[in-house]
Amino acid sequence: MTTKVISWSQFLSNMNRLGPLVHIILFPGPRLKEQPRSGILLATVLEEKREQAELSPSSPDSQLTCLPGPCRAGLLMDPISLQLGTENLCGCLVRLLSKDPEWLSAKVKFFLPNMDLGSGDQSPDPTHRVIQQLNKLHTQGQSTWQEFIHCVCMELDVPLDLEVPLLSTWGHGDDFSRQLEVGEESQPDSQLHPGLKRPHQSCGSSPRSKQCKKQQQELAKRYLQLLRTSARQRYANRTPRPGQPLAFPQVYIPPILQWSRASAPFDTQEGAITGDPKAEDGSDVNIRDLFNTKANRGPRVTVLLGKAGMGKTTLAHRLCQKWADGQLDRFQALFLFEFRQLNVITDFLTLPQLLFDLYLRPEAGPEAVFQYLKENANGILLIFDGLDEVFHPCSSKETAGPEDPASALTLFSRLCRGTLLPGCWVMATSRPGKLPACLPTEAATVHMWGFDGRRVEEYVGRFFSNQPSQEAALAELRANRRLWSMCAVPALCRVACLCLYHLLPGSSPGQSAALLPTMTQNYVQMVLTLSPRGFLPAESLLGLGEVALRGLETGKVIFSAGDIPPPVMAFGAALGLMTSFCVCTGPGHQETGYAFTHLSLQEFFAALHLMASPEVDKDTLSQHVTLTSRWVQRTKARLGLLDHLPTFLAGLASCACRPFLSLLAQRDEAWVGTKQAAVVQALRKLATRRLTGPKLVELCHCVGETQVAELAGFTAQSLPHQMPFHNFLLTYADLAALTNILGHRDAPIHLDFEGCPLEPRCPEALAGCGQVENLSFKSRKCGDAFAEALSRSLPTMGSLKKLGLAGSKITAQGISHLVQALPLCPQLEEISFRDNQLKDWEVLNIVKVLPCLPRLQKLDLSLSNVSVSTLLSLTNVAVTCPTVRMLQVRKADLIFLLSPPTETATELHGDPDLRGNANQRKEAQRRSLALSLSGNRLEDEGCQLMAEASAQLHIARKLDLSSNGLSLAGVCRVLRAVSTCRTLAELHVSLLHKTVVLKFAPEPEEQEVTQKRAAFPESLTFQMPSDPLLCAPRIRLTHCALQAQHLEHLCKALGGSCCLCHLDLSGNALGDKGATLLAQLLPGLGALQSLNLSENGLSLDAVFSLTQCFSTLPWLLHLDFSSESQRVILRGDGRDGDLLAAGSLPEFQAGAQFLGFGQRRISRSFCLRECQLEPHSLSRLCETLEKCPGPLEVKLSCKVLSDQSLETLLHHLPRLPELSLLQLTEMELSPKSPLLLADIFSLCPRVQKVDLRSLHHVTLHFRSSEEQEGGCCGRLTGCGLSREHVQPLCCLLSKCEDLSQLDLSANLLGDAGLRCLLECLPQVPISGSLDLSHNGISQESVLCLLETLPSCPHVREASVNLGSKQSFWIHFSRQEEARKTLRLSECSFGPEHVPRLATGLSQALWLTELTLTQCFLGLEQLTILLGLLKWPAGLLTLRVEEPWVGKAGVLKLLEVCAQASGNVTGISISETQQQLCIQLEFPHQENPEAVALRLAHCDLGTHHSLLARQLMETCTRLRQLSLSQVNLCEASALLLQSLLLSLSELKNFRLTSSCVSSNGLAHLTSGLSHCHHLEELDLSNNQLGEEGTKVLMGALEGKCWLKRLDLSHLPLGGSTLAALTRGLSHMTLLQSLCLSHNQIGDTGAQNLAAVLPGLPELRKIDLSTNGIGPAGGAQLAECLPLCRHLEELMLGFNALGDPTALGLARGLPRHLRVLHLPSSHLGPEGVLSLGQALDGCPHMEEISLAENSLAGGAPHFHLGLPLLRQIDLVSCEIDNQTAKPLTASFVLCPALEEIMLSWNLLGDEAAAELARVLPRMGRLKRVDLEKNRITAYGAWLLAEGLAQGSGIQVIRLWNNPIPPDMAQRLQSQEPRLDFAFFDNQPQVPQGT
Repeated sequence: MTTKVISWSQFLSNMNRLGPLVHIILFPGPRLKEQPRSGILLATVLEEKREQAELSPSSPDSQLTCLPGPCRAGLLMDPISLQLGTENLCGCLVRLLSKDPEWLSAKVKFFLPNMDLGSGDQSPDPTHRVIQQLNKLHTQGQSTWQEFIHCVCMELDVPLDLEVPLLSTWGHGDDFSRQLEVGEESQPDSQLHPGLKRPHQSCGSSPRSKQCKKQQQELAKRYLQLLRTSARQRYANRTPRPGQPLAFPQVYIPPILQWSRASAPFDTQEGAITGDPKAEDGSDVNIRDLFNTKANRGPRVTVLLGKAGMGKTTLAHRLCQKWADGQLDRFQALFLFEFRQLNVITDFLTLPQLLFDLYLRPEAGPEAVFQYLKENANGILLIFDGLDEVFHPCSSKETAGPEDPASALTLFSRLCRGTLLPGCWVMATSRPGKLPACLPTEAATVHMWGFDGRRVEEYVGRFFSNQPSQEAALAELRANRRLWSMCAVPALCRVACLCLYHLLPGSSPGQSAALLPTMTQNYVQMVLTLSPRGFLPAESLLGLGEVALRGLETGKVIFSAGDIPPPVMAFGAALGLMTSFCVCTGPGHQETGYAFTHLSLQEFFAALHLMASPEVDKDTLSQHVTLTSRWVQRTKARLGLLDHLPTFLAGLASCACRPFLSLLAQRDEAWVGTKQAAVVQALRKLATRRLTGPKLVELCHCVGETQVAELAGFTAQSLPHQMPFHNFLLTYADLAALTNILGHRDAPIHLDFEGCPLEPRCPEALAGCGQVENLSFKSRKCGDAFAEALSRSLPTMGSLKKLGLAGSKITAQGISHLVQALPLCPQLEEISFRDNQLKDWEVLNIVKVLPCLPRLQKLDLSLSNVSVSTLLSLTNVAVTCPTVRMLQVRKADLIFLLSPPTETATELHGDPDLRGNANQRKEAQRRSLALSLSGNRLEDEGCQLMAEASAQLHIARKLDLSSNGLSLAGVCRVLRAVSTCRTLAELHVSLLHKTVVLKFAPEPEEQEVTQKRAAFPESLTFQMPSDPLLCAPRIRLTHCALQAQHLEHLCKALGGSCCLCHLDLSGNALGDKGATLLAQLLPGLGALQSLNLSENGLSLDAVFSLTQCFSTLPWLLHLDFSSESQRVILRGDGRDGDLLAAGSLPEFQAGAQFLGFGQRRISRSFCLRECQLEPHSLSRLCETLEKCPGPLEVKLSCKVLSDQSLETLLHHLPRLPELSLLQLTEMELSPKSPLLLADIFSLCPRVQKVDLRSLHHVTLHFRSSEEQEGGCCGRLTGCGLSREHVQPLCCLLSKCEDLSQLDLSANLLGDAGLRCLLECLPQVPISGSLDLSHNGISQESVLCLLETLPSCPHVREASVNLGSKQSFWIHFSRQEEARKTLRLSECSFGPEHVPRLATGLSQALWLTELTLTQCFLGLEQLTILLGLLKWPAGLLTLRVEEPWVGKAGVLKLLEVCAQASGNVTGISISETQQQLCIQLEFPHQENPEAVALRLAHCDLGTHHSLLARQLMETCTRLRQLSLSQVNLCEASALLLQSLLLSLSELKNFRLTSSCVSSNGLAHLTSGLSHCHHLEELDLSNNQLGEEGTKVLMGALEGKCWLKRLDLSHLPLGGSTLAALTRGLSHMTLLQSLCLSHNQIGDTGAQNLAAVLPGLPELRKIDLSTNGIGPAGGAQLAECLPLCRHLEELMLGFNALGDPTALGLARGLPRHLRVLHLPSSHLGPEGVLSLGQALDGCPHMEEISLAENSLAGGAPHFHLGLPLLRQIDLVSCEIDNQTAKPLTASFVLCPALEEIMLSWNLLGDEAAAELARVLPRMGRLKRVDLEKNRITAYGAWLLAEGLAQGSGIQVIRLWNNPIPPDMAQRLQSQEPRLDFAFFDNQPQVPQGT
């Protein structure tokens, strides 16, 4: 290709010479009209081969015969050919229009509506008819002709080489405008229209010539006209031709628009959406109003936010169309870019290149045009569509210059920030989410909400205009709420209309809409509609789906020709599913691009591919079912293209889509169902997760699309009780989806919307949602339209209790709607209109509804703008409205608190006059209001008068007289005024802070009611009161500058008060003088509960004066003084006082009296903190405390306590007879202090326990004078005691007569100190235990222990652990112990220690049991130890617990036992417990004859024969053989058989929980059959089958000496049971028979019943869990009385029923000690009979009746059970009524130690009964009340019972309805109350 510039004359002269070989295409230049003959034209010369012309000379294109081949549309143009008579161009136009005569006829009728076309157009020749029609159009003028030419180019498939000359010749005009029809265009347009293509010339490629201003304006004018023409061509309405798939009217309805920011600078004079920040709803106003602004400088940036399908792109096209039509006259130029196309450009661009190369290039002078645009930037609008689709990120900070080339997003950022084209207008569209950082913060945001109901109807009406189905379509939509809600999205509305258009003909009413229940099925129906009738092109649809999915996965929405197979492309274009357009990939580079008509359509086809393609498995499908409602990070360079893909997948999982998918996939419906199930399962997993608000909404959409009711129900039940939605956009469709899911929920739910941009009609979606209990909206974007929509939904939400609409912009209009709706919601309990800036009228209007809301408890109108007169009116409402109990007006607060009436429903419907008179008067007397008169000038007299009148002011619950000029003298006047007020709860006066507040309690009548409720537990309704007014009256005179001289007048004023309980004088200036005087005046003030003298400048002298009050004030129990913090508190009973001070429990004196608690001896406490305790101060303190009544607790703390001060204190202790506790905390003691404290045992015999920890904490416990002498305890831990302290310490401790426990743990004794201590140990009279843990000892100390313990005859047990526990305990007894035990753990003995250990053990003749646990003693070392260990005589039990024991096997362990030097009398092996126990007897005795005799029967190999000989020699005296949890192989069984043959003295054999082979079982049975002297045989819980058990029964033959037999957990049935009963008949000495878990049934029970009477010595029977029914139980009940020595009977977990219980009751054995009948199907009748039979039983120790239904029939006794230790009544349905006689029976069981009543129905009444008897049960240790109905009141009563001196260790109260904070407080006051899940009972050290 060559390009050459020539003159016009040269062109004409050259034309004759070129001939037909060369064709010229001319483009008119800018001066063609002015200089037609000398203008400069661009000629492009194309060389081609000559072709013979094929057209006949007579055809209309005969002039084109010189144009060969494909270039015939190329036209030779000169100035003359620009006229209409140009035959070449006209001929091509006629030829083109002849192909589509119908279209031409329609256009002629459109342009010539008033012309009679008649018969003039009825020429038989089509070509002639076309020419006639064109002539008529041309005669209408240039405007009509130009418009027609544009229609040809835009609506017909015009070749490019024809379109160019058509537009160049006839398509330009200066004043080209026409009326545009409302339309909508969904497919993307090319950035450069084909009709305006020009040869590429890069911007700035030629130097800019200097032109005058006029020339610049002329060039700009032409360019702007070119822009307008281009926009008109691109975005004009297009009427589809008949026969096209989407040949429907292009309807455009303006969506709802809403400003997002109140500060948006919009003009307020032009319409609803144009300016007023409160205007939310857009109406069909001029779109130019979007750009009205008051700002004159800087960038004007608007961001249009809307979800997919809302019509953002359509609105952008609409703006272009209106601008082209001249309606946006404020803009001279408008540019529209789509980011999805800009993403294709990878090169950097300048702004001129973006505008001219990618959009539209000027015909000439681009530099001049761009300069004009810069100078007139305020008239330039640039629209960027799809900001959310930006592929390349943009940094918010850039260093390049504004004119430098950059990416498209960077250019957009510069335009927004004003660095490029400052003053221009920028508009961007985007989906909501994370916007790029390049957007300026001042950008105005507009939300697009789609359609409301009116717009939906208008759209449908216009879509079906002039159609007979118009009314039918509207009726279908109105009848189907779900389809109606989907139509709120404009794109879905169009799809629904398209489907209805094809479905309505021939369908009955409602049938068409029923086929469109979900968004997905709308799309499916659309595909079926577009497909040929009766044929579904599966291959083509799947091909489109594959293209769509590949694009989504790679972030591609624009495809090239190579991305789509041609058949698929042709299919998509034919059905209108895909569109093609020109894409600029860079300056001068263009190519054809293809895209789906909408992104949602691409997602739908991708979902189709995933569901229908055989190549996609279930796992891959499940991976795409995700919730991606948030934008991805921009750094990931991924487009958010998968918003609707999971939704479409969920929709395709609907059963309704199964036939369609089956047809599409060409598979059966079962295959499709498998894939659908995978999607449903994936959604089910997502429903169990804790999701954020956006993902939760997305999940609701997906679940709704599936139409699976079970999944919807599961999702609804999985939703949390509280659902917060914060800071993300929500539409009507979102709330509709949420409401749809909530409809499947049973439990109530709370919805909280905060900071969410909400569509104005969103609340309409909640209509009829009965699951919402709390509903809260907090958003500045909610206005009157929102309030109106909410008012329509509120009356339909029957469960709504709490409504919040805070921080909104509602005005009087919105409030009026809400006020009309609120009376229709009588169930509301709380309403909040906080922070709405309501005015006077709005507030008064809201308050009017208070009488209409009978259950309302709170109305919050805070942060409203109300006047003083309105406040007075509100006060009047509060006084006159009977339900208002408080009006709180404080600063910004304006809150009504109401008390709903207590009358019943019958009273509410009674006589109105009665309701209006008697009830209101009664309610008015009960209620009380807060009254505030602060900030006035009442002064002393006025305050006094108001205080006097307060008693008569029934409406005054709180009287605030602050800031009224009250003086110190006036304080006394106020005190005298309130002295007789019976309802005063608190008076707080602070002159420093100008505070005077009076608080009042309920009337005395109400208090009496409260006291009665506490006094009578039968009617308990106790709850946790949070009202502090129920507490005792308080007088608080803080920071009033009170001095000593004011006290007398003050006390006189206080003395007249009849109810003063708490007096607070903190923050005054009383000083020591005042404290001394007050101590003398306090008796005249009555019985206070507390006195606060903090911050009064008191010293220790004043404290000593106050200490004397212990003797003069009976109420004073606690005195607390802190020097540094100046805290001085005197109070009464602190245990209840702390709870009362916290406002958590009322006073239960009445309840205590009811329980019969007597006056217990209450201890007093004196606490001195942060003081300097010198010897003289301590001496004076002790002298003061000598006269104090007791018991007395003294707690002292200081930084350092010297030895002299400690000695002084200790020497005064004998003179304090009432002292019970002395604590020295948070102080530093010297290393000598342990010795000083050790001497206290001899110095003061009353000392019971000394506890010194880490030289910082000392506690001394003292015996009372009534207590008998007992043992003492010493605990000196962490005191740094070492070797040099041992001898003096032992010397001091030796003076103690009885030292029961001594704890020296965590010191520094080491091996040397331990040896010294063990040597001195005989001098110390320890009778309990000695703890030497954590003293840094080694194996040397262990060996030393063995050597020195023989000299300590009182030692009974010692245990040492050298591992992580580092424990060392020695336990003593008062008498000399003949049997001693030594336990060694983790001692890490090496081979060198074994000989010394054996030597020490050989000398420890006192030792009877040795346990070695994980001491690293291997098999070889143990063998050596057993061989070296030799005693002269005696028995020793050696227990080894090592990991290798579980792996060695029975043979190896027996081989070890064979090496023992003594006789082995007992062997116990447990592989699972890794334990080997050997009992040795010394000296060794041999019996060679017996060995030889037994060896004759041994048939083992040589090694086994030798081992058998050794075992027979060593185990001749073996009496006990125990094998537990072992795997017994055949060789081991053979060895055991041989061994058993030689064991003539074997008495006890146990084989439990083990695995034995069948052959081994035979050998074992053979060996056991020769052990005729066995007394105990335990074969329980082995892994044996029925055959193996039958073999094992052979071992029972001849066992006439057997006393104990355990065959539990064995399959005993049939012949096996018969063999058992035969064997039992010979066991006349049997004492214990355990056959539990054998399922012997009634048959087995009957067989046993026949045998049991023949066992006269039987003492225990265990037949638990054996499937025994009433028949078998009756048989057993008849025979058991014959077992006269029976002591233990266990028949639990059998369905025995009441008949068995009645039978047992008739003949209980006399010596019965244990009766277990848990879960035995017993009822009240049987249990009562048993109780009567058991009553008075002298031997009964344990009773278990758990898990039986004992409602109304729990056992109770009149004679009692003197030895009963435990009773188990867990889960027996025992209630308060049943518990009364039961609890009374407990007192008749004096030995009772444990009561189990958990999992019953016990309440506070039962707790009161228990609390009454607790002090009378001296041996009771544990009560289990878990999982009952006991409240905090009941727990408090139990604590009171414990406080009476009970010895109970723990009361379990887990899972009772007690709040955690209250449980914590109760447990802090009474630690024996345990509320934890696990038992927190302290572990007692072993041996104590």
